[in-house]
Amino acid sequence: MVRAQQTSAQVVSRVLVFHETGAAAGTPKFLEDLRRSFPRPSEIFSDLRFAASQGVAASYVKRAEQANAPLVFANLGITLGYADRSSVEKIRKKPGVSAVFIAPRLGQIKPVRIAAAELKSRLTWALVALGIESLWKQGLTGKDILVGHLDTGVDAKHPALRGRVADFGEWDLLGRKLNSPSPHDSAQHGTHTAGTICGGAVSGQSIGVAPDAKLYSGLVIEGGDTTARILGGLDWLVGLGVRIVSMSLGYPGYTPVFTRLIEVLASRNVLPVFAIGNEGPNTSRSPGNYPESLGIGAIDQSGHTATFSGSEHFVRKLDPDKPDCVAPGVGIISAKPGGGYQEMDGTSMATPHVAGIAALLLQAKPSATAADLQQAILQSCKPITGEPPLRYGHGVVQPDQALKLLTGTAAASKVSAKRVRSRKVSKAPARQTRRAKGRKKV
Repeated sequence: MVRAQQTSAQVVSRVLVFHETGAAAGTPKFLEDLRRSFPRPSEIFSDLRFAASQGVAASYVKRAEQANAPLVFANLGITLGYADRSSVEKIRKKPGVSAVFIAPRLGQIKPVRIAAAELKSRLTWALVALGIESLWKQGLTGKDILVGHLDTGVDAKHPALRGRVADFGEWDLLGRKLNSPSPHDSAQHGTHTAGTICGGAVSGQSIGVAPDAKLYSGLVIEGGDTTARILGGLDWLVGLGVRIVSMSLGYPGYTPVFTRLIEVLASRNVLPVFAIGNEGPNTSRSPGNYPESLGIGAIDQSGHTATFSGSEHFVRKLDPDKPDCVAPGVGIISAKPGGGYQEMDGTSMATPHVAGIAALLLQAKPSATAADLQQAILQSCKPITGEPPLRYGHGVVQPDQALKLLTGTAAASKVSAKRVRSRKVSKAPARQTRRAKGRKKV
């Protein structure tokens, strides 16, 4: 029934519906029944002025109606759509539904600085600092490892990336997957982060950690419904069997709604690597600040934590301090769309270094689980002298040591990557205590 009139008192939310684990919740009948439980956009937003007050453009209502919203992400066990309070209550009670939450809007973590650059050395300073060449000499180049990359896309014709993009996905502004899109970058960010993951040598000069990895790149940010697009990208990658995903994106502050999503990825043996954010001390971004996530901060060429790199303490027993570790993220030279190179600063630049390292480790031990990879990376880390531990987490990633830990040729650290207790002496501010509480339900 179409509502004749709507007021601001009627709450309409973008909601995430998590399906229960089990065969029944994944059947076409269940998914279709759940989809039909959502009101159609023309019903919920029959008053376009009301829609505008909710931040929903009239053009969205028309297009979403044609798209037969909501969107179902079967591999993740998630349905995303708009619903009012009465619809939410009906959806929550349906058999096969485990939880319903308000959906936050994720977005790109933009670089702090972008500058023109020339690659004058054989290896970038980051590759040298991480000792990546020593792993290459052992035959570890990420060969045949599937790495997911959700960003602004990728210029697959760049000389450093030619032949390295195994597949490319793109989602329209409503979050619907496009058929057979050609690889491209809607900005500059994605080509830069992709180059750091797997960029190959050009004229003897290297920018990428795992040059023989197979990159599956999804264009999911830069406009539109970024939450739907990112979920679409993750659903695609999980379906392909990707084991590592690099995501330089997030939601400012602590928003625990996507905790369930991280649990789903863990159950599929996927290691998600997230940037922690560029807003400095006492800040962080979700999902990188979740206990289950691998949140990455940035260091500069002096080996110290970058001033912009996020860090935050949460009042919780499990992994209360973020980031988990740090990697090179200042003055990072990588691929530029259209050819050539450019330099960027940001935790977005540190994140693909760690994703590339994970690919090298997985090649060394294909039977390793996502938890094994994360634990080896964290236990390898070296603390930074003269800085509060909260700023760098476990410390600077040491790939060679991580390899030894993973393959059993080095003694494990006493610190567990599964349950890392606080390393901070002072108490967290009250606002952090509030933000570290439960998920926001509707």
